[in-house]
Amino acid sequence: MKWLTLSLALLLPVTAQIKRPVRKSLLDNDPRVVYLTEMPDKQIELMIIKEAPVYMDPDGKTKVGTIVANQKLKIEAITDKAYKVRGKGTRDGISGWVGPWAFASKDPQFVENVKKFYHRQMEVNKVIAEKQVCLGMTTEEVAQSLGRPTKTSARQSPAGQSSKWEFIEMDEQKNYATARNQQTGELYRQLVSVTQIEKSKRVIEFTNGIVSAIEDSEQRDGANVRIIVPPVIFGW
Repeated sequence: MKWLTLSLALLLPVTAQIKRPVRKSLLDNDPRVVYLTEMPDKQIELMIIKEAPVYMDPDGKTKVGTIVANQKLKIEAITDKAYKVRGKGTRDGISGWVGPWAFASKDPQFVENVKKFYHRQMEVNKVIAEKQVCLGMTTEEVAQSLGRPTKTSARQSPAGQSSKWEFIEMDEQKNYATARNQQTGELYRQLVSVTQIEKSKRVIEFTNGIVSAIEDSEQRDGANVRIIVPPVIFGW
């Protein structure tokens, strides 16, 4: 299996709590855009320092107005070339896309850092869409990709927190026995048990909330089985 290692630049703290992804609006479906409104733990606020044109689209094709300077705005969405904001315009409230040159931040490298964050998130979105996982993802991103783990464990040490998630896929094997109806003498098959066999297991290890190791295994010898005896009898 080919694994990807993602840059950890601009990763913000996350908890190990598994959250359901926010349902995306039909209006927010541009695959080129990272929507920060869907990421409550990854918010960016910047100051508008220059009056700037506002566009309907991130490509800057349709102008909708002008945003005024000297206001701090929450970034709603980003591409590598523009930021979507909502604020005070020269006439009224306005929402749309503005170029990075109109913003300022305490971080002098904010334009480059936002761009790095954007490219990382686009890569993460692709991995999640493929239902895969890779080194450098957060616990929340893994949960969005693979769902709830079958088993979890956590360990706290002076070096930090480590945890392990196991995703186990089981196969069911139905076991039958041939029996005879004592009244009619007819033979019938009776379901006597269902054997659950571990088909595959993926173990994801986290260090301080970030994927640090991935292990995949596939069961071939029938070990690690669990027997469930159901009260089901049927004939043919």
